Amino acid sequence: MPNPNMQNSNMQNPNAWPAHPPAPDSLDIVIRPATAEDASAIARIYNEGILDRIATLETELRTEAERRQWLAGKSPRHPVFVAVAAVGIVGWASLNVFNPRRCYDSVADISVYVARDWRGHGIGRRLLDHLVIAARERGFHKLVLATFPFNAAGLALYRRVGFTPVGTYHEQGQLDGRWVDVLVMEKLL
Repeated sequence: MPNPNMQNSNMQNPNAWPAHPPAPDSLDIVIRPATAEDASAIARIYNEGILDRIATLETELRTEAERRQWLAGKSPRHPVFVAVAAVGIVGWASLNVFNPRRCYDSVADISVYVARDWRGHGIGRRLLDHLVIAARERGFHKLVLATFPFNAAGLALYRRVGFTPVGTYHEQGQLDGRWVDVLVMEKLL
């Protein structure tokens, strides 16, 4: 079976994506469960989010091996999905354990990351909509997320999908030596 990530010769160099992706209504995107073979693309996209300082307090770049191990540790209840375009994987999203205590089994934390050059083209919305469906199918009652108050695009997306702010963790962590707040949002399913 051909690898959908290698449908374009540009995937030999994953940074060779077109500078301007096609318009959102012309995108042919497939959302599918992630596999171990997707670890490199997931790491690359996550590292863009880390370097851009807009989506996570993480500052340590991830490797393919680390992401492969992370994928291997995911359960069927907490899957990872990838968004695949003709050029390869352009985003990923996951349902994550909110809290290991059993009383929180009905709540999932979420992650959504889109490749830098593909942001603003509806990929995040497609992934988020897919996570909501997957969460309902797995019997979750609520989804939660943490985001930066200055992540305007992310906040707008989350609100459009029905997430509402529930509070702010003030000075939750440091980025580049500066304390930053984290906004917590939730969506009841």
